[in-house]
Amino acid sequence: MYTTPYINGTPIEEPPSYFSDVINPATLRPFAKVLMARPDHMRKAIDAAYAAKDSWGHTLAAERELILQRAANALESSRQEVVDLLIDEAGSTFGKAQFEVSFTVNMLRAVSGEARRIQGSVMPADVPGMISIALRRPLGVVAGIAPFNFPLVLGTKKVCLALAAGNTFILKPSEETSLLGLKIAEVFQKAGLPAGVLNVVPGDGPTHGPVLFTDQRVRLISFTGSTAVGKMIALECAKHGKKVILELGGKSPLIVMKDADLDYAVSTACFGIFIHQGQICMAGSRIIVEAPIYGAFLERFVAKAKTLKVGDPRDPRTVIGPLIRTSQCGLIDGKIKESVALGARVLIGGTHEGNFYQPTVIADVKPGMPAFRDELFGPVAAVVKADDPDHALKLANDTAYGLSSAVLTNDLQLAMKFAMELEAGMVHINGPTVHDEATVPFGGVKDSGSGREGGHWSMDELTETKWITIQMGQRPYPF
Repeated sequence: MYTTPYINGTPIEEPPSYFSDVINPATLRPFAKVLMARPDHMRKAIDAAYAAKDSWGHTLAAERELILQRAANALESSRQEVVDLLIDEAGSTFGKAQFEVSFTVNMLRAVSGEARRIQGSVMPADVPGMISIALRRPLGVVAGIAPFNFPLVLGTKKVCLALAAGNTFILKPSEETSLLGLKIAEVFQKAGLPAGVLNVVPGDGPTHGPVLFTDQRVRLISFTGSTAVGKMIALECAKHGKKVILELGGKSPLIVMKDADLDYAVSTACFGIFIHQGQICMAGSRIIVEAPIYGAFLERFVAKAKTLKVGDPRDPRTVIGPLIRTSQCGLIDGKIKESVALGARVLIGGTHEGNFYQPTVIADVKPGMPAFRDELFGPVAAVVKADDPDHALKLANDTAYGLSSAVLTNDLQLAMKFAMELEAGMVHINGPTVHDEATVPFGGVKDSGSGREGGHWSMDELTETKWITIQMGQRPYPF
């Protein structure tokens, strides 16, 4: 299978010798080929998006809504093909792949309605006979850089929100999941999206970043990925006067208070850190447990982790599939060894075979240890003991990150205290740190990013306000 960039409604024709192998992270064998675009391809994509921006920006909300609904139907009809691709290219387990397709279909349907909810306002004027209004207008050309972990959800989210707001779009998928990025283009083509409105350009960041940063026609860049890369993108966008939305890394805390139901706490913690092998920015990688139940929680948590099946991602029983990068296993190994040298204990896991990292539980983790501080992006749970609720809050906020957080307690007053004082963009009471919906303000604080993706919050981010006055009759002037 050979796949090329999708620009102005058509694939790019290139000799087969230019194509790169796509590697299955479970088997470490190539299964397809993709053309990694050159800078001139990105420039052509910007040309196409810019040429289409005026016509698309004036398209009726009803038409944009209908295309997004058709895209949802097209994706649903391609479910099995997309599930297979999520498994083969992204290393998704069968269950995660099915969930990702279902979530994306529902997201497209929910976001379609946002096209009708872009609202302005009418304001009192200080001049007699004047009508003063504020309208929201599309930015024009918007670009998005998507990650590898949930490539269908996060790539489609960037696309559909921008299209609903009336913008044209350029998607640069992760190098590891280029085929899934191009599949998004195929879905929208089936939905009847006009040529040039969506362009998908696979390739690496160093090749395409400078083109996107320096071209003044690109008004906003939305990035999901690591904090280090996000800060670099923010700096480059600032240099060139571009807006930016950043959804970056996390070291999200799950706080388990002594009154929590232990079995539910264990299930919540397992879901939050082991889903998709922990390769989720909002994974509950720091599990902060109040001292009276610390030992009992660890015992049950380790017992539950031992039951998680590791292996063939096509087996519906598999929970832990492959990490997408072999190099990540070595990075995790090093961080665990450093933490153990500082006093942490590995209760289960800490080993890998190929790209398959065993579910790992590290106990007695303390601030300053890599397991407490660093985003490992793997199936590694760092369990931390808290003396009391105030200590738990202090531990939770002792991080450079601030994406998601969660607290398990039946004490309403305590739950609300955490909700108000946790330094995170999202707080979930009696649920996991891993949660998203199409119409919520998804995003973080501190080193976890800026801006929000979802619902009308995205419509505000992806449009600009224009003030218009209308003078009824003639305005008197002082001279």
